[in-house]
Amino acid sequence: MSETDARLGSEHSQTATDTLHILLIEDNPGDARLIQEMLRDSEELAQRVSQGTAPGPTPEISRESRLEAGVETVRSEATDIVLLDLNLPDSQGVQTLETVHEVAEETPIVVLTGVRDQQVGVEAIQRGAQDFLVKDEVTSELLVRTIHHAIERARQQRERRQQRDHLESLNRLNRIVHDITHAVITTETRAELEQQVCDRLAESDAYRFAWIGGVKPGSDRVVPKAAAGVEDGYLDEIEITANENEQTGQGPAGAAVRTGRVRVINDTESDPEFEPWREAAYSRGYRSSAAIPIIHEDLVYGVLCVYSSSPRSFEGPEAGVLDRIGDIVAHAITAIERKDALVSDAVVELEFRIGAMAEELVELSAAESCTIEFEQLVSGDEALLAYGSAHGLSKEEFTDAIDRTDGIEDVRFRSVRRDELEFELIAPAAVSLFETIATHGGRVASATIADGEFRFVVELPRGRDTRRMIEHIKSQREDVTYLAQRTTERGTRSDSSTPSVLEDELTDKQRAALETAYFAGYFDWPRGSTGEEIAERLGIAPATFNQHLRTAERKFFDSVFGE
Repeated sequence: MSETDARLGSEHSQTATDTLHILLIEDNPGDARLIQEMLRDSEELAQRVSQGTAPGPTPEISRESRLEAGVETVRSEATDIVLLDLNLPDSQGVQTLETVHEVAEETPIVVLTGVRDQQVGVEAIQRGAQDFLVKDEVTSELLVRTIHHAIERARQQRERRQQRDHLESLNRLNRIVHDITHAVITTETRAELEQQVCDRLAESDAYRFAWIGGVKPGSDRVVPKAAAGVEDGYLDEIEITANENEQTGQGPAGAAVRTGRVRVINDTESDPEFEPWREAAYSRGYRSSAAIPIIHEDLVYGVLCVYSSSPRSFEGPEAGVLDRIGDIVAHAITAIERKDALVSDAVVELEFRIGAMAEELVELSAAESCTIEFEQLVSGDEALLAYGSAHGLSKEEFTDAIDRTDGIEDVRFRSVRRDELEFELIAPAAVSLFETIATHGGRVASATIADGEFRFVVELPRGRDTRRMIEHIKSQREDVTYLAQRTTERGTRSDSSTPSVLEDELTDKQRAALETAYFAGYFDWPRGSTGEEIAERLGIAPATFNQHLRTAERKFFDSVFGE
């Protein structure tokens, strides 16, 4: 159950046990006294309204003799039903009902009429009253039954209206999700995607304002990145952080960033969580809001905040649909950043040293003055396949060190020469670190063990937040030390479509199958690896490997030989 649903359930159960509040607006003292006496000792009414459970307290009856005073009571006090005489000293006829109905909104009204005013009572029902009673014909049993039915009909009408509103909201949100999904497919940059999401939400009549913010690197402050709708300087006026120890971090946006859950404010005027932003929001007509985290795996991209001009606009299943929007946007941003990491010629290289990985190989490099280079890393479902070469040591020395190394399952030699070994390693322990790097838009360009150190280099497109990548790598492993940063250019790309098909057309699994097959010697003659061996290393069935490989080959050859 969501936090919103839990609060609603609590409110409903509380209402069920409260005293029934009846407001009688009647200027005739005799008629008023008679009705009060009929209700004062009525256990039946309490039993009916409590819907068959143990009866609640005796109904509480308030009485006003003038319309003006009655209207003020409706505004200021909890009222479950209004018994209304249409002819009062300061108002006459159906106009009396219309005045009370405008103020009472969903509170049921039962009209009291004289014998000669029954037609007026019928008209009153047409104007919004739940029922009418002729005063001279009222009995205690009739009065109790009428009040009970009026309250029950009003409750059912309210529930039907809420169900219609929720259904309309869900339909509207599903249309928005469809449009946002289309934007995901057609946009090429993160900034363009975020702006289109805000634009689409603000286009809806149900939402007044939408914005996307991200946590500023090196601080807890949530800063705007895209916005649309009626803003009027709101984002310049407020401050939001993700620090739970500060008041500015205890609102919905900060909580959504920290917890990864949608946070809803049903009423900006009364919800204590919204206190720091209440005046700024209320003055602009924001009556409810939702904060949707934009998170993929462990990466927090930011938060999407949506505001409505009506209270309780994000109740029930709407929160789940909004959460889905956050997931769609987060996956799209991840895809965009991964694509940028592959196709950008301008790159930033981050160099790291890792202290407690392949320690036996690190010790061997110091003792024998040898060098071990990892030239290609292919991530399978359960293990990392590493292809590389070793210089300055024998096959036996290398094999013995591998056997003693935790985190490496197997080694296979692709070629053995006097001064060089070419090998394939399977390393399940390294998967989480390299998956984190790929998820955050980076690529491990190289890894080297030499002179008693294990170093690796991560490539990022120029302009990417390098501090965030460093923080994520350090959070993955405590033994990682950041060494250096440099900007460089990748080698000049060919004009052929080969890089394009590898980067744009192949799925992750198809590319992994093709790369593994190539570096494992599947295309050599004689073959360095069979299809069954490669499938086993990738953790997939041979038929699945064959399907991925054939699909990748077809796409590659289509790019070469097709139009």
